[in-house]
Amino acid sequence: MAAKKNENKPAAEKASETKLATFLASKKIDARRVLAASHALETLTPEDRTIKMNRRRAKGAEGEAGPKEERKPRSGRPVTHRAMTAALAGKRISGPTKHRIVRAVNHVLEQKKAEKIDLRALF
Repeated sequence: MAAKKNENKPAAEKASETKLATFLASKKIDARRVLAASHALETLTPEDRTIKMNRRRAKGAEGEAGPKEERKPRSGRPVTHRAMTAALAGKRISGPTKHRIVRAVNHVLEQKKAEKIDLRALF
């Protein structure tokens, strides 16, 4: 009978057991703020689109080496609500999604003038 009590835990209690959820709770960071930060960080800019277009053109011209870009373009794929929910619940998520979450959390921590963290601290 004791096993049934553990199975019927509310979703909020289960979510607080993960490293990510406990970290966000301890730093008083809302998951919606992480989603907004990720959207701001990962959204493509016109400069990113230009870089991608130049790469495609250089690929088409065989043998020609295109100019080197100064930086990598943004991914254009922010953390979704579904991915954040899965991460908070401790479900399996991909490596790139984990890095996007870490980048967004570090951005929020930077705004709060707190120290940045690494991937192992959250997952």
